[in-house]
Amino acid sequence: MADTVKIISPIDGSLYAERPFITDSALEGVVSRARAVQAEWAHVPVEDRARQALAFLDALLAMNDEMVPELAWQMGRPVRYGGEKGGVDERVRFMASIAEEALAPYVPKPIEGFRRAVKREPLGVVLVIAPWNYPYLTAVNSIFPGLIAGNAVILKHAAQTLLVGERFQQAFDRAGLPKGLFQNVVLSHEQTELLIGSGKVDHISFTGSVAGGRAIERAAAGTFASIGLELGGKDPAYVCDDVKIEHAIENLVDGSFFNSGQSCCGIERIYVHEKVYAPFVEGFVDLTKKYVVGDPLDPETTIGPMARGSFADNVRGQIGEALRKGAKKHVGMKHDKDRDGSPYLTPEVLTEVNHQMAVMREESFGPVVGIMKVKDDNEAVQLMNDSPYGLTASVWTTDLDRAETIGDRIETGTVFANRCDYLDPALVWTGVKDTGRGAALSKFGYDALNRPKSYHLREI
Repeated sequence: MADTVKIISPIDGSLYAERPFITDSALEGVVSRARAVQAEWAHVPVEDRARQALAFLDALLAMNDEMVPELAWQMGRPVRYGGEKGGVDERVRFMASIAEEALAPYVPKPIEGFRRAVKREPLGVVLVIAPWNYPYLTAVNSIFPGLIAGNAVILKHAAQTLLVGERFQQAFDRAGLPKGLFQNVVLSHEQTELLIGSGKVDHISFTGSVAGGRAIERAAAGTFASIGLELGGKDPAYVCDDVKIEHAIENLVDGSFFNSGQSCCGIERIYVHEKVYAPFVEGFVDLTKKYVVGDPLDPETTIGPMARGSFADNVRGQIGEALRKGAKKHVGMKHDKDRDGSPYLTPEVLTEVNHQMAVMREESFGPVVGIMKVKDDNEAVQLMNDSPYGLTASVWTTDLDRAETIGDRIETGTVFANRCDYLDPALVWTGVKDTGRGAALSKFGYDALNRPKSYHLREI
């Protein structure tokens, strides 16, 4: 096993950063410190924990100007989008604002002669395994609520975005919270599995692949640690016949191609009612052709490279298979770096697709989308549910009652209407089927980060 992990920048293939894996003895110290400081942190009032977490947040946001180009170098997102500051700020402040209510004891209907309550206690040590595609936004979903709920947090960030973990650690240290309460570590896959299987962590929060989620479940078997998993996705959209078509086109193009299509809730397949199919496809293709693929450090670039050439090659493979089976491509943009092995990939729109093609069934996680014509709501629902995944689904209609009725039939964690690109922190973020299990954000997110403890006290 290599002693270090390297970040190879998708911008130019250069070595951007290299870090050593933590030693096994040092990792034992990390866990011991976390356990010791958490025992004290658990008794700090919730309002004080939330206040200190916000100091951590402020220290993180203060570094945003430095973090934005770092993100471009690490995973390719164009600097024009300004990083993830807005979403990070909104989510953490919301979770802090609801903490006292969400973590307050539950008191059932009084019974004379008894005092009864269910208090919420922290789990202990939370391990957050964060992905590279939205490396700040996804991590804060567990880090900050975990701390506010009274846990210690250990962060293992993705190899592609190791510097994000370091930024979290710098912010934590500058905020002056108890040493050891939050610790960023660089772990190999083997070390991560050993840590999970050691029984020394109480909750694992993982965002990543289905294969990764299964590996974590195997590693955690017998430890009784709780697990939160957000795994693969193949998020669908249904464009109804009563849609405001310009609005749908603008938002679905963005939902398909923002972040080079590397979004957990990115649109990967679109079903369009036959009455509006032709104008929708025409407008969708025309808007897609206005994207600018290039160097993410150039403020004119709207689509940067994918994080790795292998990810882009997977999408190229899906497109090639679809074309061989009869699909039609509509964009055909040219870029001098768009070739096999390169992370630079121009966006593509496919029609004449079907569910025998990988591009409509398997996760793409890149800048391609297939569009199918449907005759009615029933056919759209059937196709939307014909997937092993279920993170989000969106319905585009002027009739919200219709959207809700359709949404009741879709196998998914979140139903959107007339949008597809926003995680409301007041609503739970969850998935079904192979997308995983567990919950983040909202008051339900806190439920995953504490355990109930009943008090049944009788007066004598």
